[in-house]
Amino acid sequence: MSSVARVEVLNTGTELLFGSVINTHLSFLAQQLFPIGLRVQRQSTVPDGDSIRDAIEEAATRCDAILVTGGLGPTSDDITREIVAELTGRPLRYDDSIFQKISERFKKRGLKMTDRTARQAYVPEGATVLPNDCGTAPGMYIPERNGIPHLFLFPGPPRELRPMFKTYALPLLRSLAGTHDLHARTYRTTGMGESQVERMIGDRLLAIPGLELGYCARMGEVDVRVIGPRSAVAAAAELIEAELGPCILTTEEKELEEVVVELLTATKATLAIAESCTGGLLASRITDVPGASVVFIEGNVTYSNDAKTRILGVPAELFSTVGAVSEEVARAMAEGALQRSGATNALSTTGVAGPGGGTDQKPVGTVFIGLASRGSATLIEQEFFPTDRSSFKRICTQHALEMLRRKILFPS
Repeated sequence: MSSVARVEVLNTGTELLFGSVINTHLSFLAQQLFPIGLRVQRQSTVPDGDSIRDAIEEAATRCDAILVTGGLGPTSDDITREIVAELTGRPLRYDDSIFQKISERFKKRGLKMTDRTARQAYVPEGATVLPNDCGTAPGMYIPERNGIPHLFLFPGPPRELRPMFKTYALPLLRSLAGTHDLHARTYRTTGMGESQVERMIGDRLLAIPGLELGYCARMGEVDVRVIGPRSAVAAAAELIEAELGPCILTTEEKELEEVVVELLTATKATLAIAESCTGGLLASRITDVPGASVVFIEGNVTYSNDAKTRILGVPAELFSTVGAVSEEVARAMAEGALQRSGATNALSTTGVAGPGGGTDQKPVGTVFIGLASRGSATLIEQEFFPTDRSSFKRICTQHALEMLRRKILFPS
C-alpha cells in the first residue's frame, strides 16, 4: 500500500453550484488533515451526475488520495458509489449489517423506509465501511486500484461528515500519511497594511530554506503564515516576533475583541463605550466574547446630537462650532462615558459612514475615535476609511479595539 502525500477534495452536488448551500467542507477537512502532515492540494466542485466520474479520473493523474463528499444518499441523483465501483473495478455488494442499522434508525424515529433506502446498503467490494452515527448513508474507504488513488467517500451533510471523518477516517489517513516534519504558524497582525508587513520581513523570510510564506489581508489585519520543517518555522518565528512584536495580535484562532477582553480581565480593568457612527457594533463585538460581563460596564449608542448631550454630557455648542464629527466631540463622548460609568477605559466613535453627509472638510469615511483612561490623557485619532457603510463600521471598531489593546500593553 503506497503512502499518501497529495490530497484533493471533490465536492459533489448541484446545490453547491447553485449557491443555495454554502460549501464548508474544505475548511473543515484542511484543518483536520494538516496536523497529520497532509495538505489539500486542490478542491473541485461538480454537479451530480457523470461529472463525478470525469473529476475523479482527472484528479487520479495528480494525487494520492481523493476525499469525495456527497452522492451517497437514496435518491436517483446519488450515484457516487456506482461511479466509484465502476472506476475501481469493484462490484457493489449488499451489506445486510448496514441495512439493519438504517432500519433501526428509521424505526426509532417512527419513519417509514422507501424502496430506495436499501441503495445505501450497497458498497464496493473490498471497501472499508465508515459508519454514519448521525445519519443513514455510510462512508467508505476504497484502497487504490486500477490507476485510481485512495478514495474516501463521505455523505454531504456536515453534521454527518464531520463526526464520521474524525472518528473513522482520520485514523486511516494518519496511517497512510506516515511520519512527517510539516509545521505551520500564523501570526495575526494589526495596525499595518499587507505591503508594509511584507517590506519589513518578506525578503528575509523567503531566504530561510524550506519555508513557505503567505499573507492574508483582512479588514484592519494581516495574517503572516509560515509553513515548513520545524527548524524553518522556528527561524521564521524568531524573525517575525523581533520585527513585528507590538503589531502581533495572536498566533491563535482569536479575534481582536477576544484578545482585548482577555487583556482587560488580566489587568482587572473595565470598559465603557460611546458610539455614534458604529451604531452599537463596537459593544456587540465585545459582548460576543464569553466572559465579557466581567469587564464591560455599559454601551451607549448616541446617534443624535441630543443623545450625545443628554446621555454623555457633550456640550451642545460643540455641534454648531466644530460639528458632531470632530476631535472635540469624540473627546467629550469618551470622557463622558468614562465619568458616568466609572469604568477604567472608555472608547468613542463619531464619523461619516455615508453615502451622504460628507463635506469637503469631512468627506464620507472620516471618523474620530476617542480613548479615555483613568490617570492618563485622552487619546484621539482621526482616520479616513472611504468604503461602504458596513465595512466602515467594521474597520472603525477594529481601529478602536486596537487603540485599547495598545494602551493596555504599552501604557506609556
